[in-house]
Amino acid sequence: METVEMNSVSLKRPRSEDDVANADEIKRQKILEKSKSGSDSGQSVETVTEQPEDTKNEIIPNEESEEQEEEELEDSDEDGDPESFADMMKHGLTESDVGITKFVSSHEGFSGILKERYSDFVVHEIGKDGRVSHLDDFSVPVDDEDPSEETFTVLSDEDKQRLEELQLFKNKETSVAIEVIEDTKEKRTVIHQAVKSLFPGLETKTEDRDGKKYIIAYHAAGKKALANPRKHSWPKSRGSYCHFVLYKENKDTMDAINVLSKFLRVKPNIFSYMGTKDKRAITVQEIAVLRITAQRLAHLNKCLMNFKLGNFSYKNHPLKLGELQGNHFTVVLRNITGTDEQIEQAMHSLREIGFINYYGMQRFGTTAVPTYQIGRAILQNNWSEVMDLILKPRPGAEKGYLVKCREEWAKTKDPAAALKKLPVKRCVEGQLLRGLLKYGMKNIISAFGIIPRNNRLMYIHSYQSYVWNNMVSKRIEEYGLRAVPGDLILKGATAVHIEEGDVDNYTIHDVVMPLPGFDVIYPKHKIGEAYKEMLIADNLDISNMRHKIRDYSLSGAYRKIIIRPQNVNWEVVAYDDPKIPLFTTDLDKLEGKPLPVLPTDGKFRALKMEFSLPPSTYATMAIREVLKMDTSIKNQTQLNTTWLR
Repeated sequence: METVEMNSVSLKRPRSEDDVANADEIKRQKILEKSKSGSDSGQSVETVTEQPEDTKNEIIPNEESEEQEEEELEDSDEDGDPESFADMMKHGLTESDVGITKFVSSHEGFSGILKERYSDFVVHEIGKDGRVSHLDDFSVPVDDEDPSEETFTVLSDEDKQRLEELQLFKNKETSVAIEVIEDTKEKRTVIHQAVKSLFPGLETKTEDRDGKKYIIAYHAAGKKALANPRKHSWPKSRGSYCHFVLYKENKDTMDAINVLSKFLRVKPNIFSYMGTKDKRAITVQEIAVLRITAQRLAHLNKCLMNFKLGNFSYKNHPLKLGELQGNHFTVVLRNITGTDEQIEQAMHSLREIGFINYYGMQRFGTTAVPTYQIGRAILQNNWSEVMDLILKPRPGAEKGYLVKCREEWAKTKDPAAALKKLPVKRCVEGQLLRGLLKYGMKNIISAFGIIPRNNRLMYIHSYQSYVWNNMVSKRIEEYGLRAVPGDLILKGATAVHIEEGDVDNYTIHDVVMPLPGFDVIYPKHKIGEAYKEMLIADNLDISNMRHKIRDYSLSGAYRKIIIRPQNVNWEVVAYDDPKIPLFTTDLDKLEGKPLPVLPTDGKFRALKMEFSLPPSTYATMAIREVLKMDTSIKNQTQLNTTWLR
């Protein structure tokens, strides 16, 4: 997922590292540290487009009451005292723990605050045609087939509640009768339209009862009707998919779609999109939905917080995951300390050289048990270790109910008892415990299989990313920022080695490195051997990356080691109020909000920067290169508890 989630943190020069490496890292470090420790050159960026390689565009809905309760529980425990949070986060990961150790530029680093406000991080999706998504039009396409505006107001709240319960099979009723007040044919027509358009799967008919007219709503075709919007009610001349631009604030893409589906009373899997976006940001992206009118979607603008929908059009195709050129970022780094010369050097380097294409910190989790450790255990076929890593108590920042669940598990090893401590059952821990209840402690593989496939694959992809980061740092340590014989480059989709006689034809920007798998080749220099040694240290065989369970077989992939952002621009501005916005968003422009007047000589300085990145690269790694800072939550919260107050 394409997604950076960071708390407001001040990015300052790191102090001495006083944490002890985990025991399972020691033998690996003996292998990886055969060469000298790296120079202070290397970089990393985190973008909102990162996600598992073969993520499916599907969200599984839960019962609304359970979902609502879980959302409240999840939201209730988010913010705490910054000092206690910092104390908890000292058990988290730093960049060096996941192989992020190098920078490519030579400028001196400086401090700045990233995401002090979520509105300081804005992401606009870039479609496959190169067009940047913007919300700039609320108008609805004119369509004679659309119901009147009265459709959305003719039903009372009580009627809507009863119809929703009927639609979702929440009671034993087989129909709902709605009395027609002020009976006219026109009024009955509007009620028929309202029921059918607002509650897919329901049919209507008119009945006389005791001299009064009633509209009777009933199920058209059983439970399947809810998942399959009514085909016969959609005009043949209109494209089956309504495409629209979703503007959202402080919500990730899948959460946003779950909210939209709840309000529209449809299954979330009728939505499609090209990539998932950050939560702690303002993001603008294209969404497509099957057979929901622009009129219905536009109506949601009146009742949804932190969402806006616009730029509607009808097309004959959905969107496909990964079908995008990338994302355009607008980022504000507040309270910067760098001189004008430092900033110019940093931004020129970002534009001309770029940054190391590391997998960012969110790829590896925020707790004391990194996701790559679970991925490694899966690849080792060590299922008791997988279970233990997911469920065991751990130090660090976690919600209270998870802590209680882990403690119960450690004490009893009883899935039922641990599950009782867990009101939020959608989390991975809850899903695994339910699997253990169903299949028993001796069938951990099947129990683990209850977890959605994308989440399971996330662990092994995290391990691949961990290996890649470490190997790229070692490659730059050994050979610097030039192409050398034995490096890999892509010709079309095929990787080939650079031969001695061709080395002058390539630069570091052409070089790729493999994520380990059964369908990739490795460099023909020291780094190729380093891959093998690293996997041997993890009790894995690089020549046999096929797993007995097909889902966990790794084919591998290639990834450029240096990314040069496009459309790089920057500006330093002064300001006095830390809460004042420093640029206008799409929504501000639509609502006619002017930019605040900024002082020429304010108390603080901010760096406004813009750049475009391809998919599956991390914007925070670009920012890391500019500031020369460790972007991990652990490092930043330890340094900045005073600012976070």
